This record gives sequence, C-alpha cells and structure tokens, in this order.
Amino acid sequence: MSENSRSSMHGQWSSRWVFVLAATGSAVGLGNIWKFPYIAGENGGGAFVLVYLLCIAVIGLPVMIAEVMVGRRGRQSPVNTMKVLSKEEGRSRLWPLLGWSGVLAGFLILSYYSVIAGWALNYVIEMASGTFNSSSAGEVKTVFEDLLSDPLKLTIWHTLFIVATMVVVARGVRGGLEKAVMLLMPALFVLLIILLGYAMNSGAFMQGLAFLFTPDFSALTGKGVLIAMGHAFFTLSLGMGAIMVYGSYMRKEDSIARTSIMIVIADTVVALIAGMAIFPIVFANGLEPGAGPGLVFQTLPLAFGQMTGGLFFGTLFFILLLFAAWSSSISLIEPAVTWLVENRNMKRRTASIVCGVATWALGMGTVLSFNLWAEVKLFDMTFFELLDFLTANIMLPLSGLFIALFAGWAMSRESKLHEMATRHLFAFNGWNFLLKYVTPLAVTVVFLQSIGLLEQLIEKLS
Repeated sequence: MSENSRSSMHGQWSSRWVFVLAATGSAVGLGNIWKFPYIAGENGGGAFVLVYLLCIAVIGLPVMIAEVMVGRRGRQSPVNTMKVLSKEEGRSRLWPLLGWSGVLAGFLILSYYSVIAGWALNYVIEMASGTFNSSSAGEVKTVFEDLLSDPLKLTIWHTLFIVATMVVVARGVRGGLEKAVMLLMPALFVLLIILLGYAMNSGAFMQGLAFLFTPDFSALTGKGVLIAMGHAFFTLSLGMGAIMVYGSYMRKEDSIARTSIMIVIADTVVALIAGMAIFPIVFANGLEPGAGPGLVFQTLPLAFGQMTGGLFFGTLFFILLLFAAWSSSISLIEPAVTWLVENRNMKRRTASIVCGVATWALGMGTVLSFNLWAEVKLFDMTFFELLDFLTANIMLPLSGLFIALFAGWAMSRESKLHEMATRHLFAFNGWNFLLKYVTPLAVTVVFLQSIGLLEQLIEKLS
C-alpha cells in the first residue's frame, strides 16, 4: 500500500481544530498544572523556566512536528508505523523498537498519572464539602498528608480514574476522544484565567513573577537542566507514542507544522499561567515554593478556602484539573490499545479492558509508595519517584532523540517534503537542520552531563 492510500482503521479527526484540541488535551494536563510549578520551585524558578522554554523551542517543537509527521505517514499504532516506514525507507528492522518504547512509556506514565489524578478526584469532594473553608496552611497540609497515608482511599480514586479513562478510549476516536476534549479544554483555559485574576490580587503577584521569570543560574544544576528537558517531552506528550498515534488520525489536508506550533504555544502558555497563578499564592501564604509534588494540592485549596466564592470556583477548578488529566490519560494508553486491535484482532472494548487492568495493577505500586512502601527504595527513590524519573528524564528524551534521528536521517527528504506538503522550503530546511543536528546534540549533551561524562571529558581536554 502506498502512503497516498493509507488510512487509519481506527478513524480520523473530523477537523483540524479537533486535532489541535485533542493533541493540546494530551499535552495540557497534570504536567502543566501539577508538575511544572513544583519542579520550577525545586530548581530555582527563573533560570529553570528559561532553560525549559529553550528546550521547548529547540527540542520540543521540532520533535513534535516530526512525531506528528511520522504518525500521519504510517497511519497505524506506533509499533506498526515504525515497522512500515522503516521498511519503506529501506532502514533497519530495529526501528519498531522505538514504537515499543513509546507504548511502554505511555503505559508506565499512566500507571502513576492515574494515582495523581485520583488526588484531584478526591479534592473535588473535599472542596465541594467545604473542608478547606477558612483553613490554615497547616490544616490544608494535614488533609493532603492524610490522603497519602491512606492506601484504601488512594486505591478507590485510582480505580475510578482508570475506569473513566478506559470508558472514553473504548468508544473510539470520534465517539470518545473527540467528545471528551471539545468541551474540557476551553473550560480549563477559562478557569486558569480566573485563578490568575485571583493571584493578581493576592498581594504577592510581583514576588511570584520575580521568582518565575528572574533567572538565578546559581540555583540551576546539571540535574535541573535534565529535568527541564525531560519536562519539555513530558508536557508535550512526546516520545510516548501519544502524539504519533494522534497524528495517524490527522486529515491529509491539514498543515502539520502550523498545527504543531499551535499545540506547543497552547501547552506552554498553560504551564506559565499555572506558575503565575500558583507562586503568588505560595508567597502570599508563606509557603515553600519547592514543596514538591504536593504544591498544587496544598496551595490552591488554601487560596480557595480564603477567597469569596472559593467553594464554587475551587470545586470547579479541581473538576477541570481532573478533566485535563483525563484528556491526557486517554492519549497515554491509546498506543497500546491500537496495537492490540491491529495485531491481536481484539475489539476496541476488549483491548481497553486489558490495558486498563494492567495499568491499574502497576499503579498500585505508586499507591503504596506513599504509605506502606514509603521506606522501600531503589537508587534512593520510592516506586513512584523511580517511575517518574525513569520515564520523564530517560525514556522520553531517548525516544525523542530517536524520533529526531529517524525523521532527520532515516526518512528521505522526498518522503518528508511529500508528507509535510509545504511550499516554505526555508522553514522546512530550518526544521530539518534542527532535527538532524541541533536536537540530537542537545539531548546527547544533557545526558552526558547528567551522568558526569561531559565534565570528565572537558577536564581531559583542558
């Protein structure tokens, strides 16, 4: 079958805007609102943000365009797409391993992502019941710590979220994925703007902005740079097969480059707005910006508990945070589901159940890592911390590196030009140069630095 006659057996997005919303829904989630503020806080604020934005521009965007292009050209699950395209280009049979890496990364991430989303689900109930009304910082912290120490409660929320995710995935591209994102993403933007408005009147808005945008490179370590790069992949859903499989549902007439740029801008704006909304609240209430994974679950309830209409807006915010996580989670497991449908002749519903049960079981390791297994550590990390580090800082950047190498070097210029269908050769050549040289070099340098090899090499050369 030629690339001109390929079509996805799973369906197609009804329009370009639906794809933008779906891919933005995949990218915008807990990574922007939960993870970005706390890792920025842990790594010195402004300097980290600057490196993160540089990683987005030099690494994230070129890889996003490449992954969408590869997905649309192959029109199948990431594994089968890589199999078809590597054969078409006369390349190594090992390239399908890149597809498998994406499927595995998405599976691992969803297993702990679901547990964190369960926190949001719990906070919807807590907020709506008035638990945080006029609460002090200490009382809010106690509620969060009590949640983490209760494995039964965490298991219930984790289970409910996995079930909700699989219900959407089982319904298919238009019946499930499209309907889920078309309502949820615009609403999340509106709520973030409302929260930003509250932060502007918190009395510490300028302090929050200074922390977020004033670079202090003395606070940035090599590990911080690696985390910034890893988060660029994590927040854009790169290297986990999600964008590739979403690209396979993209219409032929839609522009890959323009669409990818829109998605990257929307995702980055949400991350920055989340930081601008959260850090002023942190400083206004005397909290610690490097508070770790619980930052959003301790600062926002405190703010909503004090503000007029906080019960309503707080409940609505955590509902929408939950929905943002939901729109991301369906993309994380989609590559595994599509592979089972294509290769094991499973009905989509059956494949969704199989993937859901497997993800739920692995997620129990994360549930227990906050309580009963809190002292069980490997490489000085809990089960959750190990999965988070392995996926965000190793698997995703490595997958992104190999996507860049495949699209930059393994695919012919003619294939790329045909799929991109662009008349702007200058822009195409710039993207191709970044993909072939700059992006792989940047990822490699950061990896070498992270394991100390670069410093040793520099010492020898000098």
